[in-house]
Amino acid sequence: MARLFNYLIIGAGGAGGILAHNMTKAGLYVTSIARGEHLRAIRANGLTVRKLWEESAECIHIKATDMSHYAERPDVIFLCVKEYSLESCYDFIRNAAKKGTVIIPLLNGISVNGKVKEALPGYMVPAGLIYVSAAISEPGYLVQHSGICRVIFGMQSPEEDAQRVREIAGDMRSHGLDVLFSENIKQDILKKFSYVSPAGAAGLYCNAAAGDFQKMGEPRELFKTMIREIMALAYAMGCPFDRDYVRVNLKKMDAQDPSATTSLQRDVMAGKPSEIDSLVGEVLRLGDQYKVPMPAYRMAAEEIRRRYKVL
Repeated sequence: MARLFNYLIIGAGGAGGILAHNMTKAGLYVTSIARGEHLRAIRANGLTVRKLWEESAECIHIKATDMSHYAERPDVIFLCVKEYSLESCYDFIRNAAKKGTVIIPLLNGISVNGKVKEALPGYMVPAGLIYVSAAISEPGYLVQHSGICRVIFGMQSPEEDAQRVREIAGDMRSHGLDVLFSENIKQDILKKFSYVSPAGAAGLYCNAAAGDFQKMGEPRELFKTMIREIMALAYAMGCPFDRDYVRVNLKKMDAQDPSATTSLQRDVMAGKPSEIDSLVGEVLRLGDQYKVPMPAYRMAAEEIRRRYKVL
């Protein structure tokens, strides 16, 4: 099959690494930007993905380098870093991108796309998201908790020309990847947010893994309440959900490996930089802006602030 696009993925962790693994396996021309011991292990031995749901592992050799040695001009850049790392990527993107390069952020958070567009004027920056649950277990190894890896992207404004972005989605789908072009990406981002934000916030508040959410008790009830608060916020923002996302998200949670936790939990508990502001702080700000009560989020935020000195 002819290669239509030269793809670049910035980030080789749970999201970017799985995406690079799947795209390489599918036959797409893709380079992954990684760093440190993780990059050295990938270049020496390939990238191994351990699939917990079927107790198997698969190693393939992916094309990987670091920012200082990348010398191509990609057609498509997928941003798969945490929001707090965005600033460190912008100069590299400006140097690597060419006229017509499409930059697609696949980050958690409601306002990320606007921030990237503001930092990179002159480029097409569709909004995007990725459904995947995975993490680096050691250099060169990823643990994937479920078989889902779905990428969704689309244009924020109806006046933006979507033809090239549709072609990118079509190219990836034609190679067997689970990729969708969204006609309502703002709503789709909020739908994903209604899972990742409550899971992270409730997980921190209750010190809970997926197995704790899969049975009756405080973690599960708090998770459900937070989902309802996000649904109310989405309605106030003009993006009402078409289904009961408490049920949808409980089904997702129940499919997780019981040991799974969110990257937000792991980062905050380890004292590392985290997405706590974009996943929790942003909810409180939007609640104030749209006059939507957020009692469960406020309770969790106060305890998280007291316990971990963040927010």
